[in-house]
Amino acid sequence: MNDKELYAKLAVFGKKLLDRPALEDGMHLIANYAKEITNASRCSIFIHDKKQGKLWTAFADSIDTIKIPDNVGIVGKTLREKREIIVNNPYGDPDFFTTVDAKSGFTTKNIASIPIFDSTKTPIGILQFLNKNGGFDEKDVRFIKFFAHYVSTYLELASAYGEI
Repeated sequence: MNDKELYAKLAVFGKKLLDRPALEDGMHLIANYAKEITNASRCSIFIHDKKQGKLWTAFADSIDTIKIPDNVGIVGKTLREKREIIVNNPYGDPDFFTTVDAKSGFTTKNIASIPIFDSTKTPIGILQFLNKNGGFDEKDVRFIKFFAHYVSTYLELASAYGEI
């Protein structure tokens, strides 16, 4: 998919999200669009609960809600370092949290983990993509960062209204 097609799809997605669907529908919309543009097999939207020191999934494909301490895993590292992280060999990475794979039976082959910032530049969540054929690259990261910024207002408003 070329850049023009990506941004055209983003415009269509944006119109759907502006209809302010219920939180669950909005999360599905975000994750499905994100998977489509990245060709990832899974997408999780982690929300940071600063008070409890946890990251939890507001949306995760094919598994129940994931709750982990906010200082573990690639997702925790993304939160701490406030930057995108690509890992194309997770089992060789000391930060990879294997417990989720062990519990779910899923095998993670590669990860793109991108912070979602609120209007004050504080990370409020993480978009995490798994298992893209051939792995993730810088082109994926550029667009996912743009996309994370695009959906951050929706997530920030949902949080402000107590939906998250």
